[in-house]
Amino acid sequence: MNILIVEDEDMAAKKLIKTVAIVDPSATVVGVTCSVRETVAWLRANGSGQPAAPDLILMDIELADGQSFQIFEEITVNVMVIFTTSYDEYAIKAFKVNSIDYLLKPVQKDELRASFDKFHSLKARYQPTGAETSLTIGNLVKDLQKQLHPKEYRQRFLVQYANKLMSIDTHQIAYFFTDNRMNQFRTIDGKKMVIDYSLDELEDMLDPNQFFRVSRSFLVAINSVDHIQTYLGNRLALKLKPAIDKEVIVSREKLTPFKEWMGK
Repeated sequence: MNILIVEDEDMAAKKLIKTVAIVDPSATVVGVTCSVRETVAWLRANGSGQPAAPDLILMDIELADGQSFQIFEEITVNVMVIFTTSYDEYAIKAFKVNSIDYLLKPVQKDELRASFDKFHSLKARYQPTGAETSLTIGNLVKDLQKQLHPKEYRQRFLVQYANKLMSIDTHQIAYFFTDNRMNQFRTIDGKKMVIDYSLDELEDMLDPNQFFRVSRSFLVAINSVDHIQTYLGNRLALKLKPAIDKEVIVSREKLTPFKEWMGK
């Protein structure tokens, strides 16, 4: 197993190299980088097919020239990553909901051994392609960024209704939808209002725990789902409240995440 260590503290890097050797003597540390710029250059020079191409990256979050998240904005990373960080244990426990580990520095042998075991297990079970691994890593990076810098979601919208402006709290909105190329929403008490944002923009603005994009045309609040029916092609049809005279079908690609969202 080839390992790249991304760490800007010399002593920490040396200690991590020793820990890796103890935990897995067969592992080879093929490189050590200390900055975003150096890591991007190293990965470009040692991509898939190269002798030093890494199977796993141990990556610190805070580097000499910025946060390691910037690496993923500049280059596609097609290998698994275990983040190391000096953040407190409360934060670490929050991060551990993901499939890749986040280890508190200084990294302990037992924790690194458990992380390696997880890596080998995931690799043996799934054998992801480069594209799938890149997508997974990208999602993990976004999740970690959210943990470190929680996003502020939209709380209300100012809209025109019956010749006056009204401020509508998002908790009053049952669902957003597109009708005849016009974007609208309906409140829980049945009012229908036009909104100037696209559903793509709204999906990014709204709390994903409260709203879910079930299709190209519908973005629904969790409390608006009255009941769920099976539909053709292993899809689901939703009955919303207030009722709407349109079919609301959960698209195939949204089926699994929708079920997870409804079951939280």
